[in-house]
Amino acid sequence: MISEYMMGLGKKRSVIREIFEYGNKRKQEIGSENVFDFSLGNPSVPAPESVERAIRDILKQEESIVLHGYTSAQGDYKVRETIANYVNSTQNTKVVPEDIYMTVGAAASLTISIKAITLPGDEFITFTPFFPEYGVFVESAGAKLVTVASREEDFQVDFHRFQEAITPKTKAVIINSPNNPSGVVFSEETIQGICKILKEKQKEYGHDIYLISDEPYRELVYDDIKVPYLLHYYDNTFVCYSFSKSLSLPGERIGYIIVSNKMNQAKDVYAAVCGAGRALGYVCAPSLFQKVVARCIGQTADISVYKKNRDLLVDALTKFGFHCVKPDGAFYLFVKALEEDANAFCEKAKKYELLLVPGDDFGCKGYVRISYCVSTEQIQRAIPAFEKLAEEYCVKQ
Repeated sequence: MISEYMMGLGKKRSVIREIFEYGNKRKQEIGSENVFDFSLGNPSVPAPESVERAIRDILKQEESIVLHGYTSAQGDYKVRETIANYVNSTQNTKVVPEDIYMTVGAAASLTISIKAITLPGDEFITFTPFFPEYGVFVESAGAKLVTVASREEDFQVDFHRFQEAITPKTKAVIINSPNNPSGVVFSEETIQGICKILKEKQKEYGHDIYLISDEPYRELVYDDIKVPYLLHYYDNTFVCYSFSKSLSLPGERIGYIIVSNKMNQAKDVYAAVCGAGRALGYVCAPSLFQKVVARCIGQTADISVYKKNRDLLVDALTKFGFHCVKPDGAFYLFVKALEEDANAFCEKAKKYELLLVPGDDFGCKGYVRISYCVSTEQIQRAIPAFEKLAEEYCVKQ
């Protein structure tokens, strides 16, 4: 006998990956220049030159057997110290290396944090639209994911719905700002509202409720938008960070968890994080790239390209009659489909070689995600295809 649940996960890829694989097939058939693939959140902007310099310098300077050996399970101490100093200098916090656990990207940060605090019967809350793998991460830990519909006009939190969703079974709330798939940044008012409700509910139920902040897009913001730093607003907070998007290193799988040292029983919770990493089989994060990100801390790839792409797409799609909430960050547009069935809409988009992701798995039927972390040239070439798609619906109306 094997796990039916795990077999199901293995047999059915995420809708994002299904469309990506379809795109690869189409590119082989008709040429990549003729396929407008907006499926995957894979950064198209190269990593900054400092990353390559850091790799070369480290390989020259450090003894191979040490460099490629294990670090401490929670990560190299000097790397954690560098990250703590950077966070303290930019966010006015008091993080220490002992609060940080290096991870194999944001997915590992989330799965470890969830595993560390989950007991049988626990529930985790997140807000729509949300990254579909949250369901996998929570259910695999033996808990249940509860989704709360956000305000449709701006995808900020509906506090009334949030309050109704919290029960004595609530163990944590997962937030993602800037958001995948909408690109929305939660306002300070939204963050304060979430934290106020959580503090009240902690007191009412007499047990800790955690806040897990999923932050791989923190630096990908435009127009001087500020992203509130959760450690200032709520003590029982985990910050789950990845360098995948900021440094364009998704395949290197490197990130970290910060366990707030103001958290109730913070040292025990950090020990649970270490234990969860052990139980999940994470011996340590990649040693070379721990050292690389420490040298490149605070730097980013050229995110001005994403802003240009966003503006091109938003202006064109709005002109053609599409509706979307203009994203302040990340590199996604969450667009209202031109019919109720987003899956049918995405199938029709394929006629014009537009590969879009239906929003059903993100918790929002009738929407599609467009990932604009592609070349600006691809967007420019795709705009006439979007216009033809819009015209097809106008004719039918």
